[in-house]
Amino acid sequence: MTAESLFATDIASMAPQMRALLINSLPGYKSGMLVGTCDTKDQPNLAIVSSHFHLGSSPPLLAMILRPSTGNSERHTLNNLLETQCWTLNGFTLDQAAQAHQTSAPYPKNQSEFATCDFRAEWLPEFGAPFVEHSPLQVGCVLREHHPLSINGTHMIIGEVHYLRYPHAAQRSDGGLSLDAMDLVAVSGLDTYTQPDAGLRFAPADTTSPPRQL
Repeated sequence: MTAESLFATDIASMAPQMRALLINSLPGYKSGMLVGTCDTKDQPNLAIVSSHFHLGSSPPLLAMILRPSTGNSERHTLNNLLETQCWTLNGFTLDQAAQAHQTSAPYPKNQSEFATCDFRAEWLPEFGAPFVEHSPLQVGCVLREHHPLSINGTHMIIGEVHYLRYPHAAQRSDGGLSLDAMDLVAVSGLDTYTQPDAGLRFAPADTTSPPRQL
């Protein structure tokens, strides 16, 4: 296979869409989730993200990177969660990938992606943002920190996990979740959806023994 070598000047000279697709592919496979938010008038919004990541377990923190509003589109997710201080993360399966992908379209604020993209909103009395009904993994987050990033205008949002729901059978005896048991989707770049299998598991690494597969 012939290798492609690019330097900074080559990357900078690429067409914007081609560069975006290339750079978004570099982190490899990422977890795809649907972010549920609403404004202070309970107007719901749903958007796909693959930029969220684990930040810590005590307290349980998840972070994500959101883009700012531009001349071409508004960022309802960012505005909503800053207003209400909470949001949900919802896993989806491969047969829902087309619907999930469609939530990235620039719908106006008064048009809910839940209804437009054929997802049903689930509201819990104890939480102020909508979940995706029947999502195999539901996570409710409360805003802890917001960091605008001057390097490119994006925003780092840090949330503390205040609610979790997942199938009992998906939790391993060590506490971790078997994501393949929930048929959760992974995302590559901006447009490719796949479903990983169970993969390989290993015991914690140490300096006195070779890797031990579980």
